[in-house]
This record gives sequence, C-alpha cells and structure tokens, in this order.
Amino acid sequence: MVGGSRGNGPPHIQAAQRLGLHPITLAADPTQYDYLAAKGIEASRIDTGNLDALIHECSRLRATYDIAGIIGFADLDESIPATVGKLCRHFGLPGPNSTSVERCCDKFTQRQLLAEAGIPMPVYRLAANATEVESSAAEIGLPVVVKPAMGCGSIGVRLCRNVDELTEHTTYLLSGKHVWRSSPRILVEEFAEGPLYVANLMGNELIGITAYEFGPPPYFVVHECASPAPLTDEEHQGIADVSLSCLRALGLGWGPSNIEFRWTKLGPVVIEVNPRLGVGEPELIRLAYGVDLVTEHIKIVVGEEWDLRKQHSQSVAQRNLVPDRDGILDWNGGDRRAAAVPGVVDVKFYIESKRPIVRKGDGGDSMGYVTVVSPSLAQSKAILQRAVDLISWSITPFPGLRE
Repeated sequence: MVGGSRGNGPPHIQAAQRLGLHPITLAADPTQYDYLAAKGIEASRIDTGNLDALIHECSRLRATYDIAGIIGFADLDESIPATVGKLCRHFGLPGPNSTSVERCCDKFTQRQLLAEAGIPMPVYRLAANATEVESSAAEIGLPVVVKPAMGCGSIGVRLCRNVDELTEHTTYLLSGKHVWRSSPRILVEEFAEGPLYVANLMGNELIGITAYEFGPPPYFVVHECASPAPLTDEEHQGIADVSLSCLRALGLGWGPSNIEFRWTKLGPVVIEVNPRLGVGEPELIRLAYGVDLVTEHIKIVVGEEWDLRKQHSQSVAQRNLVPDRDGILDWNGGDRRAAAVPGVVDVKFYIESKRPIVRKGDGGDSMGYVTVVSPSLAQSKAILQRAVDLISWSITPFPGLRE
C-alpha cells in the first residue's frame, strides 16, 4: 500500500487481512497514520515520489513475500495513483493505465480531453502568473473558481466573488505559502452553480451517487452528505451517461473512480474526475447499498473476481464536525451519547483535546464526523440532527486573535 489515508486506509487494511493478505505500507512518514501503529502494520519509510526507490523497496520485499498486488492512496499526494500504475506494470501485476491516470490527475489536461469529447463542463483557462489569472477571470466573468492544476482534497481551491478575493487568493497561491510540486499552474474556472453530486464507479459500472453540501463560501469544505442522492430516475441516468463518457474520454475504466458534478440549469456539468476511491465514499456506499468497494477494489488488484451486486437500499446521512474558529481545542464531548442514538452507526473525533486547530479551508478542516442510516432520507437527517445536537466542544482562540 503506497501512501496512507486517514479515511480509506483503515478499511483497506482490514479488508486485506480478511482476504488473507499481509498489508505493508510504504509511506514518506508512516508515523502520521495512527492506524498503522495501532494495528501493528508493517511499514517502510520511503519517498513515494521516487519511482526507482519504490521499485527497489518492492524488489527487496519480494525476497520475503509474494507480492499479490499494489494499491495506493492520494490523500496527500495526487501523483500516487499514476505511480502505482507504473509499479504494477513493472512487476507484471493488475493495475490502472498509468498514462491515463497521469493525464487525469492534471486538471488542465483532463479538461482538454473532456472538452474534445464534448462533455459539459465549466469554461476554464490556464494561468501561470497573477496577470494571466486576472485576464482569465475577466474573460470568464466573476465569480470564478481558482485552484491549482494539480492537487486533491480542495487544497488551494477558492471561490473568488470579486477582484479583491481574486487578488488575495492569487497572491496566496504564488507567494510560496502553497506547496507546488512543479512550476505554478493555476486553473481559473467558471463557477457552476447547483447541487454537488459524486458518482462512484468501479470499472465501467456506476455503483452509487452521493449528494454533498458545502459550508459557507469562499471555501469548499464539506459539511454534510447523503447517499443515495435524492435524484429522479432521469437525473440519475443523466449522471450515469456522462460518467461513462468521462471514462471513455480519459482512457479510464480499470478499478475505482469518482466523478464530481454540479447539477446546473443545463443539467450535469463535470467538475472533476478522480481515478481513485473518494475519501469516505466507500463507507457511505457500503451502508447505502451493501457493496463493499474497498474489498472489491483489493480483489481486482490481486486478480480475484469481484462482486458489485447491491445487497440492500438504505439512506445514509453524514455530518462533518467542522470548527468555527482557530485556536486550542480545550475539550470535546457528547460523542458517546450521540453514538447511543438509534440509527447512528459511527461517531468519530480525529483530534484530541489540547491540540491546535488551524483551519485552511479544505478537506483537512474536519475534526470528525457522525454517520447515520435509516430507511429514508428525511428520517436519516432527523436522526443526524438529534445526534449532532448532543456533541459539543470548546476552542480557545490563539492569543491576539479575535473570536
């Protein structure tokens, strides 16, 4: 397992062990993934951006083990899926097409390929400096979404509603505060307004669609989600059709992928195609449909036959526990009472008390989550609110910061 994932790592470890496999993690810093030490998982410290080093380490491990498959997580490094494809090809193992994955992970190249296939998406421009960002925004018209051409987890992604916000965010991206793996390349995109949906696919099969709600702009921090998304049959089919067109246009279709859409006045508009499992999505799909995407992902990686048949239909709702200020987390509580509410299936805090909270306006801001399941969306949302109301915390602002 190349890299690690706070959300998808533990279930992949558990699924691998259930299948009789011995998971080994190769990560730049294994200590940042608590679940490895907690479960006594074998791990090696290695530069996951160095293909030769990874090949050398896998060759060393082959002296002791039979390598059944190689899998990767892109929570902190979007280049890992392509690297995994190259490793699989080197060792003659089942894996994704690394060239297709690489092109997909470059958001500008992805946009070009989707545009050539006539797939609906926001108007976009590529910029390398502040002047180009400004002129691109002027051509498209404010508001615009400004984001790095490479990246994941909504890191560095902002909605710029006016010139001041555009200047401020461009300055941030180009000032050295944002970490670029290569020379800065910025995408400036039309803001597609409408509900956000994520389609989850395995191979060329659409498994399920999740609806997302963000917190206040200009950030894209997920506050709540629900699966299955409340869609009409026609809307569901529309997303399914465009999803498969995306896979064809990008040369994908091996293993998992997730595709983000905004449902606009023109119908489904593609925001992003990701050649991997979405973080947290597999658990939502498992609870909603009874399809274990993690286990089936590992099966295809090791060359076993998979099973994507849906076992049931339930309504899942999840709320992220997002702090409203920066500071020191004094305490948090109520999670046990929330977990006791009928219908609640999971309550988790990632952050312990006395830890600093520094919001960055991306997917890493969440302190934890509450997940519920019931026969209907209305019932799930009611249970979720009841559980969340029992949870509380206290954050003392850093000295000198106003609340």
